[in-house]
Amino acid sequence: MRNPPSDAKLTGLFLDMLAAEQGAGPNTLDAYRRDLTDFSEFLGRVGRSFADAETQTLRDYLADLDSRGFKSTSVARRLSAMRHLYRFLLNERIRAEDPAAILSGPKRGRGLPKVLSISDVDRMLRRAKELSEAEDASPAKRLRALRLYCLLEVLYATGLRVSELVALPRSAAKRDARMIVVRGKGNKERLVPLNEASRQAMAAYLAATDAAKADKKNALAASKWLFPSFGESGHLTRQHFARDLKELAIASGLQARLVSPHVLRHAFASHLLHNGADLRIVQTLLGHTDISTTQIYTHVVEERLKSLVRDLHPLAEK
Repeated sequence: MRNPPSDAKLTGLFLDMLAAEQGAGPNTLDAYRRDLTDFSEFLGRVGRSFADAETQTLRDYLADLDSRGFKSTSVARRLSAMRHLYRFLLNERIRAEDPAAILSGPKRGRGLPKVLSISDVDRMLRRAKELSEAEDASPAKRLRALRLYCLLEVLYATGLRVSELVALPRSAAKRDARMIVVRGKGNKERLVPLNEASRQAMAAYLAATDAAKADKKNALAASKWLFPSFGESGHLTRQHFARDLKELAIASGLQARLVSPHVLRHAFASHLLHNGADLRIVQTLLGHTDISTTQIYTHVVEERLKSLVRDLHPLAEK
């Protein structure tokens, strides 16, 4: 190609394709944009671009990431972004060959997810409920406490991704609803059941938001979100929820560094499997497209199988 598009232009076209054809969400697109911008800046320093970079140049970039102290997981993610980019450029005939096709990524072990115990989660739930029922709290403080308690109950009952949880529309939560409709990755919808505790928490929270709507100046009045931001338009952010969760962890006597929305999602899956749930069912509830993603939890299943054989096999030692 005599006059190839700039890296910025190609990045824009690539992200448009991800959004249109694969249903990539804002967080996924932002991650690709950051990774490809860093790659483009490196290429600029060595006099190359997306359109003319060779395999060795890509290897030099991976070595540069290593010299900058990037973890193997981060290097692997950057390599994945490059592979996706060059497959796109090849399909669009902007490149005649794929320089990333023969690259191998760093070896990395797949660590087990951090998981809270059932008693740890119970402590957080009890503390959140106590705060939501505090009689001396102001209406605004009580509403925030009810929101946090509802978020926690729904998260532990459903295992939603935090991005799915905070972006639930108000229409997703009908009073006495036993299921909620979730729009996940790739814009795919799935039905997720609610337990009795999460339904009660949601009912109390909805009643409080309805009461707050009586004040027309309240930000909740016109919000379409189930968990709106109280200070500005839009829904509660992932970062805000994560901060609230860490504060709750401290108030519950847990270490803040061990608690996050994603850790609670892991707890949901692990506790289900530990109590006999089928891996395929957990895959569906988590919204995993591929069972291999869910198999990170198989260590829980393996331990349970060992205990079953140990306790129930007729020839097991007593």
